[in-house]
Amino acid sequence: MNTARSQAESKPPEGVYEYRRGELVEPDWRRFPGWRKVTEAEWADPQWQRAHCVKDAKGLRAVVGDLLDEEFYADWEQDRLYRATMSVLLPPHMINTMAPQVAGSRPGELTKAFYDDPVRRYMLPVFSDRHPTWPSHPMASRDSLHEQDMWVVEGLTHRYPTKVLAELLSTCPQYCGHCTRMDLVGNSTPQVTKNRLTLKPLDRAERILDHLRRTPGIRDVVVSGGDLANLPWPRLESFLSGLLEIDSIRDIRLASKALIGLPQYWSSSPVLEGVARIAATARARGVQVALHTHANAAQQVTPLVAGAAHALLAAGLRDVRNQGVLMRGVNDSAHELLDLCFALTDHAAVTPYYFYMCDMIPNAEHWRVPLHRAQLLQRQIMGYLPGFSTPRIVCDVPFAGKRWVDQTDAYDRDLGISHWSKSYLTPLEAAAPDAHSGSYHYYDPIDTLPASGQRWWRDTRQG
Repeated sequence: MNTARSQAESKPPEGVYEYRRGELVEPDWRRFPGWRKVTEAEWADPQWQRAHCVKDAKGLRAVVGDLLDEEFYADWEQDRLYRATMSVLLPPHMINTMAPQVAGSRPGELTKAFYDDPVRRYMLPVFSDRHPTWPSHPMASRDSLHEQDMWVVEGLTHRYPTKVLAELLSTCPQYCGHCTRMDLVGNSTPQVTKNRLTLKPLDRAERILDHLRRTPGIRDVVVSGGDLANLPWPRLESFLSGLLEIDSIRDIRLASKALIGLPQYWSSSPVLEGVARIAATARARGVQVALHTHANAAQQVTPLVAGAAHALLAAGLRDVRNQGVLMRGVNDSAHELLDLCFALTDHAAVTPYYFYMCDMIPNAEHWRVPLHRAQLLQRQIMGYLPGFSTPRIVCDVPFAGKRWVDQTDAYDRDLGISHWSKSYLTPLEAAAPDAHSGSYHYYDPIDTLPASGQRWWRDTRQG
């Protein structure tokens, strides 16, 4: 296995974690019939990876042959037709981290391992994963964080006093099933007709820069999308150079899950050379530039991922940080979170930064954990990692923003409703003060509530 700590041994009791450092091993892609002749040079080529992404059942069959039963493909197709909010796009590297310990050769031998695998669970969801009664929470919404409501220009979300989110594009090299921006990012699915960015990319970038030049109270810019690995590097470098010319900008954070799903891109020479140019300019101007990525399971930290992270740091980035998502069936135990954090810190020099509670998008109930579970996990992981590498588990409360899970003002465990506050208004709230109630809400998944709470929500929905 390619994890920092072997999962084969029996685990200690809940709440007791034993640290063991192991070596990373890249899973052998040749264990899949369709990749038996793929060379190391091809595997290391980002263009080969992009050209061989799996998008549908036909593509997956070409890779795994008959190692998966037909029931899996039928399950997947049913999800695509009735539940999926994201289309499937999986680079070979991402698929190779699924069930890495299975090297089966008999028909159907991969099926159970695929169903159980944490990476598969969130990157390749199937219908049987979803909750049969509560696939969506009644309070779920497509743009659950209201980011588009808070655009000051197209693509620029301003919901914190000194920080903004710049969405430069709406595509990624890989699509996560739980994507919080499912309203905008990726291709439409039978359930979701996606919204679209309307401005030309260069016009959007220039309007964002112009707003930042005119708003000196903003010092921190998260540059995202979509995924920056899908933005041609010369265009991204031009935008970052523009940011670095604005005196008020002190922090720039680049967002890319592709460090985990397509590390070949971030370790390629043209990109690293460009990163070095940007990092040198940033250092000269006293600006911090970091990359934020998104790993959810220890098995995703492979030698190629670690090599790309180290190369980015050597090119001059201030830091590489991980922002995972806390999800049932993926990483909702202290052992799984700590395995991932130690793999990141020990092998890739990636700082575990946040684990977000999964946002309340449609058809995500099977992934979400209740607030009390997140609070317990935060306490259980304390004391094992260095303080600077101990991630905060946060709830991204609609309109309120990121809140540590223990910062709730009130919490009704029976109904699963938590109440939160903050000390500032978004520009949207400031412009419409009547819409600001002073209290913000997050909701536990209904299937985790006691019977009385489930009955209340059932009656409320029917009423």
